[in-house]
Amino acid sequence: MAEPRLRIGALSKRVGVSPELLRAWESRYGLLKPVRTDGGFRLYSAADEERVRSMRRHVEAGVPAAEAARLALGETSSAESLDVGANPTRLAAELRDALDRLDEAKAHAVLDRLLAAFTIETVLQDVVLVYLRELGERWERGEASVAQEHFASNLLRGRLLGLARGWGRRSGPTTLLACAPGELHDLPLIAFGLALANRGRAVTYLGPDTPVASIHDALRDVHGELVVVSATSSEWLTASRRELAELARAVPVALAGAGASEAFARKVGATLLDGDPVTAADSVVMAGTSATTPRSSPT
Repeated sequence: MAEPRLRIGALSKRVGVSPELLRAWESRYGLLKPVRTDGGFRLYSAADEERVRSMRRHVEAGVPAAEAARLALGETSSAESLDVGANPTRLAAELRDALDRLDEAKAHAVLDRLLAAFTIETVLQDVVLVYLRELGERWERGEASVAQEHFASNLLRGRLLGLARGWGRRSGPTTLLACAPGELHDLPLIAFGLALANRGRAVTYLGPDTPVASIHDALRDVHGELVVVSATSSEWLTASRRELAELARAVPVALAGAGASEAFARKVGATLLDGDPVTAADSVVMAGTSATTPRSSPT
């Protein structure tokens, strides 16, 4: 399977860096290594994206641009050399096999290889979220056991939360993430938070089964510019309709997950977010946290 490649405008939106600055980093430091189409358009790879994100992190930490570029190039070169033959489709199959066999050591080893060779967005979109969707479908058909579902969910949740360490220290606006009262499935919401953090946004994560009153309490300590509440079932949101409406009068609120609908979001004064978590993060960053109509988010 050919590696997906992006035009410079799409890359700019994903990484939060203007096309003009991307071109400057490419010409001055060799940070980007695009291929050209027959029509002369530059196309950028996941490795290009990771180098830009790495350089952004260094620049935001106060490192001079030339040194930041050298560090970014060195980091991605080291990562690529760890597993030059890595293929996300093949590794995804290996991960599925390990998780289905409850093989913890093998699953962690495959995840290590994936995270060393590919961006977190690639791992989330092409491996983790695809696996979780397929696992849910297999469980509904009786082809996966409760033990397999619990094992895989707990192992993946632990790894993602490990990657989330420090996501509250980003310099950008803060987003509070919470599952609706009664909702226990939080993996897509964690993935959304990781994608947001990778775009420079600070994240405060309140976790599963969060009373709306607890969100209010958190807002007294954290200046959140957006609250995202996720639910897989509409009943969890409906039961908290009055509290959610009150929350939406105090801070911009977005509802996400299969339990959220545009009609319900409108009733409580919130916005509806749908789509995959990584695309959602792009949408929120592009629109701004106080935008009224972001259209993508975790399900």
